[in-house]
Amino acid sequence: MPIEYIKKARKTAEDNSVGIRNMVALWLEDIRTRGEAAVLEMAATFDGWSGEVVLQEDKKQRLIASVPEQVKADIRFTHAQVLAFALRQRASIRDFEDSSSPGVRLGQRVVPVEVAGCYVPGGRFAHACSAIMGVATAKAAGVPFVVACSPPRGDNIDPVVAFAMDLAGADVILELGGVQGVAAMAYGIFTDRPANILVGPGNAYVAEAKALLAGSGACGIDVYAGPTESAIIADQGADPMTIAIDLVSQAEHGPDSPVWLFTDSRDLAEKVLALMPRVIAKMPDPDVPQAAWADYGEIVLCADRDELCRVCDAYAPEHVQVMAADLDWWLGNLRSYGSLFLGEGSTVAHGDKCSGTNHILPTKRAALHSGGLSVHKFLKIQTYQEIDTPANKRFSAVASRLSRVEGMEGHARSCDWRLRKYFPNENWGFHVFNQPGAD
Repeated sequence: MPIEYIKKARKTAEDNSVGIRNMVALWLEDIRTRGEAAVLEMAATFDGWSGEVVLQEDKKQRLIASVPEQVKADIRFTHAQVLAFALRQRASIRDFEDSSSPGVRLGQRVVPVEVAGCYVPGGRFAHACSAIMGVATAKAAGVPFVVACSPPRGDNIDPVVAFAMDLAGADVILELGGVQGVAAMAYGIFTDRPANILVGPGNAYVAEAKALLAGSGACGIDVYAGPTESAIIADQGADPMTIAIDLVSQAEHGPDSPVWLFTDSRDLAEKVLALMPRVIAKMPDPDVPQAAWADYGEIVLCADRDELCRVCDAYAPEHVQVMAADLDWWLGNLRSYGSLFLGEGSTVAHGDKCSGTNHILPTKRAALHSGGLSVHKFLKIQTYQEIDTPANKRFSAVASRLSRVEGMEGHARSCDWRLRKYFPNENWGFHVFNQPGAD
């Protein structure tokens, strides 16, 4: 039987981004052309900022000193969890060297990028945990130079964000946000060190800027970070109030943040639907989660867990919570998500703040083909080979023949040259070009 929508979204996650993209493209070209002057003009226009862009040590220490000790302790805890997980990730991918055949040496080197740029959003929230997710993960990967930026609020960036950036190991901190912030990092403005990769979430303008910079070849990026998405898979044994609270907790990200419930229980679906307005109404700022739920919220009724799994994978949500029996079955069968939260005890807020996994994750169905931010995003996998003279008898012969199959005569001749040079008396059973003028 087809799935049934107990509640259907009024809007889709596909926003009208063409206008934003065109505007951002013009800004980026201006910054690319005029450099620091264009950045400073945009900072004054959009953030009312006319101070120094590079956060100086004395000001940084004053900001850090203003952070309450309990907040510092909590951020240190988060840093320890995220760093430990990232270091385990780094240890899971290693250099190696092997030989596929006698006379052949093949290897892999894992090399971090030289410069990483980490964006930390401002706006309605102080995203201290995003600073940890970006900067600490880059440092765990071995990146030698990390620049971080965040929009100023009044006379400075948020002190908690400054503390988190410093704790995580940022080498330079820029009091700069928006398109001008990511462009400054990409082009090396204020640092003379252009970023090889940009990471971190942001608004639609930041997301478009990152995508355009990556498309131009200026740098790589982590993921295209659209509005936060969260899905819950629940069976008849799940608690409706827990589901409603968790859906609303993620809807507070913004009015365009989709939240979805996939269930095989009509009774549960109807109870959650009834609870959502009550839970939203008790939020301190109910307008944002109300808009997200009204426009993008869905409750999808499925026949069984196999269909639940297929539907969830088709949505490929950024976050998936499972409140259903047999958690290991879901762990083994779900394939497309940014991060998975198993059991009622695991809420997305844990991953967003302190559990240790990274909260910079794919959105807009990118989880179909990509994972979230990890140390791997900061690493280049470089291969090398050495083929000695005896091994050339086989490898150059095979490469020569395959090159001609593909119509690439120049490739074939580079191998033919070695065959004739190393084995001048060999009678080959295929055409081997004899370079004119060769001794």
